[in-house]
Amino acid sequence: MSKWIDISQVLNNKLAHWPGDEPFHYETSVTKEMTDSVNIGKITTSAHIGTHVDAPFHFLNDGKRILDLDIERYIGPCKVIDLSDFDEISETAIKTKEISHVERLLIKTALPNKPDRFPEEVSPITENGAAYMQSIGVKLVGVDTPSVDKVSSKDLTGHHALYKHDIYILENVMLDQVEEGDYELIALPLALEEGDGSPVRAVIKPIEES
Repeated sequence: MSKWIDISQVLNNKLAHWPGDEPFHYETSVTKEMTDSVNIGKITTSAHIGTHVDAPFHFLNDGKRILDLDIERYIGPCKVIDLSDFDEISETAIKTKEISHVERLLIKTALPNKPDRFPEEVSPITENGAAYMQSIGVKLVGVDTPSVDKVSSKDLTGHHALYKHDIYILENVMLDQVEEGDYELIALPLALEEGDGSPVRAVIKPIEES
């Protein structure tokens, strides 16, 4: 029987964060010695740390928050593809995989998974890439980068294009050791009522042929 594969970045105090954003920090703020019973940890963090999802409010003032989103999008069959030969996730790049229909698409790029280093640049999702994904049924896209746009982008073309085509965003999945193929995905966000994003524990399991 197939086992679940953890494709999440581990949350620790060495984890790279978006420049200028709140880094992840964990500390045991209350100890068993202090309470005579328990240790209690405290975390401070951006909502966009490590492996995480974006809600539309992240880039649209009137956009939906995390609790407004359809939780079904984050659970179910997915396909992992490798587009590491391309410097952008475009219609042309995706078409090399000859996908006919998929609701959840996880994309491996040329970026090495080094959680303690923030990348200088990433492979962005283009407008025609987002449009083509919608045409083949994609409802959620996951990338192994901290953004679906270039690091220097201010207009966030990829984010807006995916929103236009009703595709949810999952970022910073760890795919270096994952083979292309069909999997089950679970990547549930926290129930953050006002959240513009949320860290997730993302796991996949190969779908075995019957």
